This record gives sequence, structure tokens and C-alpha cells, in this order.
Amino acid sequence: MTGYLLMFSDTGHNWRQHRQEDSLGAFPGNSNADTVVQYKLEQAVIARYLRLIPLDWNPTGRIGLRLEIYGCRYTSDVANFDSSSSLIIRLGVRPSRTTMEVISLKFKTLKNSGTLLHAVGQRDHSLTLVLQKGRLGQLLVSVGSLLDDQHWHHVKLERLSTHLNLTVDKNTQQHILSKIFGGLRTPIHGLQKPILSNKNFHGCLENLLYNDLNLINLAKQNNHQVTVVGNVTFSCAEPVSVAVTFAHSQSFLQLPGLMSWSSGVFVIALEFRTWNKLGLLLTFDLPQIESTVWLYLNEARLRLRVNKVGRAPLELSAGSGLNDGQWHLVEMNSRQDRLSITVDKDEGATAHTSIPLPLTAESKLFFGGCPVQQSSQECRNPFNMFQGCVRLLTLDGQTVDLIKVQQRLLGNYSHLQIDMCGIIDRCSPSHCEHGGRCTQSWSTFHCNCSTSGYRGATCHSSTYEQSCEAYKHKGNTSGHYYIDVDGSGPIKPQLVYCNMTEDTAWMVIQHNNTELTRVHSSPESTRHSAHFDYASEEEQLAAVISQSEHCEQELSYHCRRSRLLNGAPFSWWVGGPDRGQVQTYWGGAQPGSHQCHCGLQDSCLDSNYFCNCDADYDEWANDSGLLTHKESLPVRSLVVGDIQRPGSEAAYRVGPLRCHGDKNFWNAAFFDRETSYLHFPTFHGELNADISFLFKTTSSSGVFLENLGIKDFIRIELSSSSEVVFSFDVGNGPLEVRVETSIPLNDNRWHSVRAERNVKEALLRVDEFPATTKGAPADGHIHLQLNSQLFIGGTASRQKGFLGCIRSLQLNGITLDLEERAKITPGVRPGCPGHCSSYSYLCQNQGLCAEKAKGFSCDCGQSAYTGAFCHKEVSANFKSTVSVTYVLKDPYEVSMNSSAWPSSIYSDMTLRGENISLSFRTLQSPALLLYVNSIYREFLALLINKHGVEYKETFFYNLAADFVLHTVISKIREKEITISS
Repeated sequence: MTGYLLMFSDTGHNWRQHRQEDSLGAFPGNSNADTVVQYKLEQAVIARYLRLIPLDWNPTGRIGLRLEIYGCRYTSDVANFDSSSSLIIRLGVRPSRTTMEVISLKFKTLKNSGTLLHAVGQRDHSLTLVLQKGRLGQLLVSVGSLLDDQHWHHVKLERLSTHLNLTVDKNTQQHILSKIFGGLRTPIHGLQKPILSNKNFHGCLENLLYNDLNLINLAKQNNHQVTVVGNVTFSCAEPVSVAVTFAHSQSFLQLPGLMSWSSGVFVIALEFRTWNKLGLLLTFDLPQIESTVWLYLNEARLRLRVNKVGRAPLELSAGSGLNDGQWHLVEMNSRQDRLSITVDKDEGATAHTSIPLPLTAESKLFFGGCPVQQSSQECRNPFNMFQGCVRLLTLDGQTVDLIKVQQRLLGNYSHLQIDMCGIIDRCSPSHCEHGGRCTQSWSTFHCNCSTSGYRGATCHSSTYEQSCEAYKHKGNTSGHYYIDVDGSGPIKPQLVYCNMTEDTAWMVIQHNNTELTRVHSSPESTRHSAHFDYASEEEQLAAVISQSEHCEQELSYHCRRSRLLNGAPFSWWVGGPDRGQVQTYWGGAQPGSHQCHCGLQDSCLDSNYFCNCDADYDEWANDSGLLTHKESLPVRSLVVGDIQRPGSEAAYRVGPLRCHGDKNFWNAAFFDRETSYLHFPTFHGELNADISFLFKTTSSSGVFLENLGIKDFIRIELSSSSEVVFSFDVGNGPLEVRVETSIPLNDNRWHSVRAERNVKEALLRVDEFPATTKGAPADGHIHLQLNSQLFIGGTASRQKGFLGCIRSLQLNGITLDLEERAKITPGVRPGCPGHCSSYSYLCQNQGLCAEKAKGFSCDCGQSAYTGAFCHKEVSANFKSTVSVTYVLKDPYEVSMNSSAWPSSIYSDMTLRGENISLSFRTLQSPALLLYVNSIYREFLALLINKHGVEYKETFFYNLAADFVLHTVISKIREKEITISS
């Protein structure tokens, strides 16, 4: 036997298939008569019966095998509940709040709802485990699925303080309780007053333990702590319910009619469960009246259709949402005066019509589908075949013996799995990441990523860039963008403002108060405090600050008789990660200096102090500057003191957090030898793996990266000058995904590669060329198991390595630091210059691409445009009779218009300098370029005469009116004036 399925059961009925990795069911057998093939099951199986179903065997011989099974002793204490019985257990020991409490049990049931456990703790806090629609839940936590299959399921409930873990089989959900649950006092099983109306637990509990105390054993010993209510027995009743699974495209079950059928009166009933919206449940032919009947699912509703030759079809429908994986009871009832279909009795819907269906003993009933070779007159299926489980099939109230069908003693069938329900919940646990919504059919699942901000078959890869820097290098201008700082990692995308300047892409994160805020003096209040709430969450802020090369935040303090430091600090601010730390330095100074910016510059109003405000003058002053120490950002709160004295006034402003420079985006390494490579720890991407990077090369082939396991591997390589190959093996044999481009990739320009592999498919995209995808094999291995080092730019087998640059290499959202590793690796150099060859096209309107150590910028000096890409026009064409006048207001006037602040905050401040710059070209002279005047009767004039530019009738430069672009820069510092060109 070269291949088989392993089944197990407690009773010899209701078999369950053992599956590996939640998807693979088949076990490879022997390849010869002597070799021993041994398997150690990852999950222990507790059962009395095992069954092997042969799939393949030696075609020249017969099926045969020798089998040895290894196991261990198992102790079982069981209690059986019948919906009206319960155990009430009173525990005398009350653990402390810091003690771990553990409840563990196993249960089996055929009912999809019921209360397993209710426990009351101190202060009447309670905890309840409820089975509802086949899922086990506690409060907002819901785990498991299809738990009403009459197989044992293991449950473990762990509580420590307010932390609660609920594990069902091997799936765990965590929850934070709103209150501390202070110890269990009264666990109750099979409640007399159930949490769900009329839904007491009906089934068996096994090995019910509370902190290793065997509660069922206490009940068996008639312990005084235990009260038995109703009929609780200490052996598990095993109701026999034979199910049949329709899983194949050729699955069908054919049954004969009953001898009692002659008058058109009959009742056909069955229970089914499925994930499919479509499928044929039952069909039969009525040759006496030239009619055919179909009972089928369409859009998850039950429909009955009767086709009669020469007449319009008769259609009935009932129920909805019947593809939820739950058992649903369907009855088809034919009487002489009516025909009806019913779903779930009084819980469903019933439809009626007045047409009889004359079934006879010679009739053939086909369930699930039609035989492939069957005559079209006996069975026709214009609908999809049914995929799902059927049980409790009755004809006129007589249960069909499906074991006889299996033994070929009744009816006929093909490709059925009898005495088992093989339904699988492919959405529990869900493979959809980042909040993607999982839906499924019988054979696969689908992730709806529409509202998640992620994409791909499992919502794994982010649809957003990781920084403003990345958006800029895609040609985006200033605006609001969603940033996903860790790509496919757990941190959510955040909306930020990207300010794209010529040199820098600033990421701006706002908080709840960036305006100038005034604090009035108050004898009653000695301090004023403010807390700043940011638009981004804590982990988002931390990630942005960490990956940025530079961050800053403006901190301004305006004062009038309100001191800052002056020995012991009167005011301080709190900044940094988490809750932050108290900081006593101010904008423009260094951490720990206990100074302001003027103190470092020796420019304070009073040289005896390190802050302007500490001079304590009765006029407005300010200490303002930028906080640039990333470990102290962002500013979280501010405390202003020294405001209780008469005449004390203050105002503060904390600007938004601004960061630029993406350390990940420009992290690069240059490989100058084919034998050189970088190595990193093993890549762990068992179920989902995404790899992205940029490369540029002049070579036609080379390996970008490779990681090996015992049998599994993953590799991305440039196979030719126009083709990239992504290959891997997770145990199903090597799989290759190829993308061939219409342009050469060895043109020494940057090209992007993104590869993703998940449980559903593999994808490869190169630049903006169409992506190539390949689906994963159905029910194949899904775990990628690697154990060697990850090689970048080469391979462990010394195959031809990569020659060129690799940049921004990320694996599952984590950037590998190529530059640091390259510093200590022969044949590899950190960094990679030469970006204008790839990005110069972004510079518009004759802007020139300027190389930078990390990136590029557009020099707009020789164009009439400005902006990050020289895309904003800042020029105008003047006729001799045209001029433009601007009225500029002082800062305090703008503030007065917006928030009615008095101008006194600014009235004592002196403007110390002005900068004016402009470019022009003309053939006209003389001409007035610029004229500026003020209320103080000061003025500035720039004139063009036939020899050059004139300033206040004083000749400076010989700039002729030759229609060549000239630039004039005027700098005024107090009484010093500088004109340059």
C-alpha cells in the first residue's frame, strides 16, 4: 500500500479523518516490501478504533501491509448530561488575584448549542462557557467551529488577573477582562437555568479539572462539595448517527422508492450541512406525468422545482443562509391536496403548493448528484452537485440504513464517504490577516480585504507605502497619505500628511492642540498642564520615529514674568515612548542640559541665565526651538508653572511631530563579486511569506536570495536579462513562478521585485508588469520549514551570485540591515550610489536631477517652477503696464484674526532679519523689479537699468537686460544689507 487515509473513532461509527497541517489528509506508504515507514502524529489521537483507507497500492500485486501502533495509557473520568441534569460544585479554596487559575476539560456532543460551564467568583463576578452554533465562547471570545460532531474536543481556560486565554483543541484566543475575577467559587455544568434559553448542555464531559483537581472524580465519590442534579451518569452515551459525505464531483446516492408509495403521498426528510450556496439535494423523475423534480440549494436558499412538459416550471423556496456549516432539517411533504417544503421546522420557513407528486416503488431517488453514465431520462442535474454532509435520511419516517448502502445491500452510490462527515471549517482559524473577512465553500476559502487596507489572497500585503519618502519616489506630491510603517506586519496603516519639498519628504503627524495657547495668571492655581493626543496610535508613533533618520517637534514658550528653569524647574514637559519621561531642557537645547536654545548660543537676554524667560522681565520674551532628540519624542504633556504671581503671563505651542528620511528605503548593499554574499538568520514565513526589494545590475543572471530547509527551500533569482524566477518547495514538490519583462532588467536602473507565498497561492511582480500567480495544490502541505541561514546575493551551494545593488530588502515587513552586514563582509560594500539613472524622469520642466548619498533631489534653479519635482509654476509674464501688490501682515495680526489673542505677546519682539530672493529675465531697462515699504516709512527698491540691478540708487551688479535668467538674493540683517546674484 503506497498511500492511505487514517481514520479514528470511539465507537466504530462516526469516523473522523486525521489530517496533517490542517489540510493534508493522505499518508505516503511503502515503496517496497521491506522499508519501514514511521509517522509520529503531531496531535495525539485518543480513540478506540483506527481505520486505514487504501488510496494507492502496487499495481502488480495486492493490497497488504504490516502495521504497528504505539501509544500510552489513558485515564478517563466521564460524566453524561441529558439537557436536564447538572453538577454543582462548591470550592472552598479561593486563590489570590495573582494566582493562575486553570480549568480544563474535554467534551463531545451532537447539539450545536448549550451551556458547558458557569462559574461564580468573588463579588458575584461570573464566567460562562457557552457552545453556540458549534463554536465555544466566553464573553467576546469565540473559538473553534463544528464542535457538534460527537468527537472529543479539548478546552482549556487560563486566567491570571485580568488576562484570559481560551484554548479549544489547538486554537487560542486572548481576552482582557474589564474586572479582576477573584477566584472561582461555584462552577456549574449543564445549568438548570441556562444562559441560552432551552439550551442546556447535552453530551459528555471528560477529565474536568480545576487547577489539577478532578471534579468528576469528586462527583463519583459523592463528595460533599458536589451536588448532582437530575440524571447524571458516569459513562458516555454514544448515539449512533450515520452521516454520509458528498465531496467528489461524481458523488451520488441512489435509493429505491418504498413499496407503500402508490397514491402520491410521501414524506422525505434529511439533515444536511454545507458551505456551498449551490447544490442538488434530491432529484427524481415522474414518467407518469412527464415531470422531473429537483430539490436544490440556490443562493443558500432551499428551492423546489417541478418541470412538466408543456407547462411553466413550478417553483417553491424556503429558508436562507443555509450554507453556514450548521445542520439544517429539510422535509418534503406530498399530500393529495398539497405539496410543501420545510426548513428547520418552526425555526425555518415552509412553502406550499397544491400539486401531487406520484412517487411509486419503482421510482429512483438520486441524492447529491447523478451517475456519470446514467440515462438522461432517469437523472438529470442542471444544477451544481452537492458538496456537504447528509444524515438522518428518512422516507416516510423510516430511517435509511446507510450502512446497508455501504455494504451494497441497498441502492447504489459512488464516491461517498459513509459513516463520517468530512466537513472542514477553513475559516477557523482564519488565514485572513489584518481583519480580512473569511468566507468559504466546500473546497476553498476567500478573504475579503476590501476594508482592511491590505491585499492578496490572505490580506497579507499592505496596499500602502511605508513612508512619505517611498511615496515621493513614486512621483507623488504633497498631500494626505496612508502610511504602513511595517508593511505586512501587525501595525495598522495611519493617515499622515506628506510635505514633499525639493530636498526632503516630511511626514507630519498632528495632535489635538498645535495652536498657540495662552495661560493666564491665577493665585488659586500654581500650575497648568496639557496633554497631547496624537492622530496615530502608540505603536505607529514608535515605528515612525524609529525608522526615520530625523524627527523634530517645535516647542515654543512665550513668557512675561513667568520663569522656566531658574535653578529648580518651574515648567517641564514629558516625552518619549510609552508614557514618556520628564524633560527639563527646551526647544533647541540638548537632552539633560537644563537649558534653552539661547543658553547654548550664549545669546540669552540675561547672561546669568540659560533661558530668556528666566530673566523674569516685565515684557514678552520667548524660548523657542526644535526638539530633535528622537528618544525624547513625541511630546506627550506639558506642565507650566510660575503663573500664580501678579502680572505673570505665558503662552506655549507644541507643533506637530515631523519626521523625514526612511532608513529602510535607502538601506542598500553593492555586490562586486559573484562569490560574495550576505547571510542572516533563518527566515520564518511558515504560512505567509512576502519578500520585496529593489535591484540594479548590468549582469544577465544571479541569485538574489536563498534559504534552505531539510527538503523545503525558497529562492528568488534573475534567470536572464528579462526574467525573474520565484521558486520554493513546502513539501509538495518545487513550484516556480516566473515573470518575463518586455525591457531588459540589466540596464543599471532600479527595478522592484515583490514575491508572496501563502496557503492559497504564490505571486510574483516585477516593476509594474502584470503579476504572475500560481495556486497552491488542494489539501497539500502548507508550512514552509527552513533551518539554514538566509543568503543574500549568493547561495550556500556557491552557484552564480548576484552582481550589482540590492536595496530596501524586506521580509514580512522587516527590513534587513544590508549596510551594517556589508561593512564586515568581503566583496560587499554598503550603500549604492547612482539614483538619477532611475529617478531623473521625475524632475519636470527642465529641473535637473541631483545625486544624493541616499536618493536624489530635483534642482529647479534653472526653471520657472518649484516643488519636489519642479512641478509648481511660480512665474508670471509681466507687461509694462502690469504689476502685482501683496499686503503682508505681522504675525500677531494673523493671530488676532484667528483666535483673538492680544498683540502684546508679539509687540515686544523685534524682527531681526528678512530674506528676499527672485529670478527674472527681461530685455527691458530701466524697470522696477521690486518695491517694499512699511508703516515705519522704510522702503526697499530693486531696479534694473541698462547696466545692471540697482538698490536705493546704488549700483551693485552688472546684470544686463539680456533675457538670460538671473537670480537676485537680498539679505537684510538689522542694518546690514547683502545683495548677491
